[in-house]
Amino acid sequence: MTAWLHIVGIGEEGIEGLTPVTRAVVEAAEIIVGGSRHQSLINVNAERISWPSPFDALIEILKSKSGKRVVVLATGDPLWYSVGARIGREIDPSEISYHPQVGAFQLAAARMGWSMADLETLTVHGRPVEQMIAFIQPNQRLLILTTGAETPKQIAGFLTERGFGASKLTVFASMGGKDEARFDGNAKTWQHDVPAFNTLAVECIAAKDAAMLPRVPGLSDELFQGDGTMTKQEIRATSVAKLMPMRGALLWDVGCGSGSVAVEWMRAARYARAIGIEPRADRRTYAANNALALGVPKLKLIDGFVPNALNNLEPPDAIFIGGGLSIETFEACWMALRPLGRLVVNAVTLESEQILLKLYSKYKGDLVRIQVSRADGIGKVTGWRPSMPVTQWSLVKR
Repeated sequence: MTAWLHIVGIGEEGIEGLTPVTRAVVEAAEIIVGGSRHQSLINVNAERISWPSPFDALIEILKSKSGKRVVVLATGDPLWYSVGARIGREIDPSEISYHPQVGAFQLAAARMGWSMADLETLTVHGRPVEQMIAFIQPNQRLLILTTGAETPKQIAGFLTERGFGASKLTVFASMGGKDEARFDGNAKTWQHDVPAFNTLAVECIAAKDAAMLPRVPGLSDELFQGDGTMTKQEIRATSVAKLMPMRGALLWDVGCGSGSVAVEWMRAARYARAIGIEPRADRRTYAANNALALGVPKLKLIDGFVPNALNNLEPPDAIFIGGGLSIETFEACWMALRPLGRLVVNAVTLESEQILLKLYSKYKGDLVRIQVSRADGIGKVTGWRPSMPVTQWSLVKR
């Protein structure tokens, strides 16, 4: 099938910056779709369509134009945090031709003299700004597509609050155009007024007392709000490791409490998702606050009791049962779990342990008992203070 839909990346230089082949495609278009900024860069006699509201209506609009010569204008590379990927999920790729341009990330990296292989690229454009928090680490370099003029100041605040106030910030606007501008500063003293459409470069510099938040599981318990009934640090680390976080994978956190397992799961892999099921409103509030503070604001929380609350949820790639364990809950979870899905259950009480023993005898898997002891003062000396033992059952659905 010959492509009728062309998705064209364009820069500030407009049509003059396109290759001869891509320029010919644009000039031959019957319909051009895009935002007003991009539309103003193209002087072509064609029907013009602006981005619809809601944006999801775009797909039906494009499908209705099938067979005509349609050009969609995007910034830079249409498949890198851009509209091209969204369209490609809904329209047969054989009907689409992509025409990438040098994008904001490449331009900003070149101006900073940074290797693209040695930095993290992310977008907060139209997304919660807090999701960049998970990337704040010593000596990390970040390139961020922002969501508006206030975004650099917000990010500067996140950095400063976590002991990274000395981090270097550079904002680029209108890169490649006659109005290109650059603003330099550091997080702690950032005061620049910048254009709404910009790209932010961050070089993270940690103070001696900076918060250390690795992506591997096992964050300090002190980083989480809660009422004390959470999966503790060492147990959480082993639990998340056995859940095996993967890019884009979905976790059900059953009885999520303060959300510590779900939060660690989402931090551990790019685009990992999680649904927390928790009947208590106060604990859902803790979970939402923890997700926001630790850079995974997309944690979804559901009010309900298992197993009924599991009905109609998207099938998961992994399930953690930290509360509400019963034979019925396990069977509902096991049935919903995708092939090669991972399931982990932690039990503290004798009643829950008895249920695990029954399930283990039927389904096998790995059954271990974990106990952590911490050094603590006993009068003038120091001794080991043991925590309650945890029985942990894990298995993979084959």
